[in-house]
Amino acid sequence: QVQLVESGGGLVQAGGSLRLSCAASGLTFGNYVMGWYRQAPGKEREWVAAISTRGVTTYYGDPVKGRFSVSRDNAKNTLYLQMSSLKSEDTAVYYCAADTLLSRLGGTTTYWGQGTQVTVSS
Repeated sequence: QVQLVESGGGLVQAGGSLRLSCAASGLTFGNYVMGWYRQAPGKEREWVAAISTRGVTTYYGDPVKGRFSVSRDNAKNTLYLQMSSLKSEDTAVYYCAADTLLSRLGGTTTYWGQGTQVTVSS
């Protein structure tokens, strides 16, 4: 069975940095586009970033451009999100996502992790 397990969340001060990880198992990791989403209380799930199967191409949502960096290590079956210059509005549960097509990421065929809490204090 497919498992995506996020880690690295926690409490950080505004302006600080945090690195999230997503360990994948039960799938051929190199065949999957990977991404990060987040959801704050009372808000809809929001796309944060995505990365192509080999890590050559990355994509970012406007709120995090210039501050976050997504990467992957296919040999370790692990996805990362380096978060810098954090703001209070970055506070959310962050979810790892996997799908075979970028156009399907976040949709009905997507695999999801359980989420990890990121709290940015101001």
